[in-house]
Amino acid sequence: MLEAAKSYKGYRSYEYLEAGVDYREFDLAPEFGRVPAYQGPELTTEQTERVRRLLTDSLVVSLHDHPSIFPDDIGQTVDYNRTARHHTGYAGLARSGMTVVFDNLMDGTCCITSQAGWKWNDVIADIGMRLSDLAHQDFLIKVERLADVREAHAGGRMGLVLALEAATMIENEVDRIDMLYGFGVRQMGIAYSEANTLGSGLKERGDGGLTLFGEKAVRRMNKLGIAIDVSHSGDQTSLDTIRHSTKPILITHAGARSVWPTNRMKPDSVIKAAAERGGVIGLEAAPHTTLSPDHPRHSLESVMDHFTYCVDLVGIDHVAFGPDTLFGDHVGLHDTFAEHLSLNEAHAGTPYEKVAYVDGLENPAECFWNIISWLVAHDYSDDEITKVIGGNVMRVLEEVWF
Repeated sequence: MLEAAKSYKGYRSYEYLEAGVDYREFDLAPEFGRVPAYQGPELTTEQTERVRRLLTDSLVVSLHDHPSIFPDDIGQTVDYNRTARHHTGYAGLARSGMTVVFDNLMDGTCCITSQAGWKWNDVIADIGMRLSDLAHQDFLIKVERLADVREAHAGGRMGLVLALEAATMIENEVDRIDMLYGFGVRQMGIAYSEANTLGSGLKERGDGGLTLFGEKAVRRMNKLGIAIDVSHSGDQTSLDTIRHSTKPILITHAGARSVWPTNRMKPDSVIKAAAERGGVIGLEAAPHTTLSPDHPRHSLESVMDHFTYCVDLVGIDHVAFGPDTLFGDHVGLHDTFAEHLSLNEAHAGTPYEKVAYVDGLENPAECFWNIISWLVAHDYSDDEITKVIGGNVMRVLEEVWF
């Protein structure tokens, strides 16, 4: 593993306030060593140094993560979320080697004032509180343009992109997209699992595709420079979004349904349509998603089965990684928020062996070290590796973010 970035000075979230006085304090999960270290492929000294070089010198982009630290007792997450005060895993991110992380905040678990989540006031509270913390430190740079990415990389710092998995909170107010852009949001999904005013989510029995309002929202996101995501959208809604967008779209965190047949995965038609318009699919690793027949016990190897399939399907220029990890018990979080996250519908009809964590992709601190190690061990070239760990995403952002 890499050492912490030299520009990181040890800041911890909200250290400028008094815990227990200014805000409710929770015992948080450790950022390191929560589970046994991944025992990946054995690398030679030369290969290990190559991994370190690629991770240090390249633009490394996580297309989808939740780099917050969750309570050590994951059952306290509802109370923790209601404070609106998520703690960012600065120490873990400083060890990750990433240049940029797309931070998707609380998303479907954003239940500050509402049991159902996805309310406008709650999302704004979530964004505002996170930005108040970011403003008190100088390791993470809030990324709003490509120059911010280059600044982070040149200074040995790290960029954070504000992202949202769905546009549900805009309701029927298209100008709210402009407001979110003003707050710094640079990537947003169409629908989460439930249908909304823009289109259908993956849990719905029927998918009527992108609505007329959804088409209007897509046009506005294109004009503003917000990257569009269809990871949780229904198949027809995804295809319609790709067709109506004048810019390439992203599938920030998913896998191939041809490898693992669940609604949470994308069919070949959607993956190919996105690639044909210049887009990218990011391979995800949230527990019990990107499984495979060869590796039905979820691990890095399962995820890489989806990677190799997608590379064969659409080419190496259209594949990336959006691990969808966090600091804490991700499986326990899913158990707590199964209804909010529509997990039963996402996995319906496909049995799987439950694991305590995804071996090799347990949290943001370890993901790209292990991903690059796997790619090096399987003889991918430096050019191929730099594309999939960040280059492909940057190509899309150069077009979408102007």
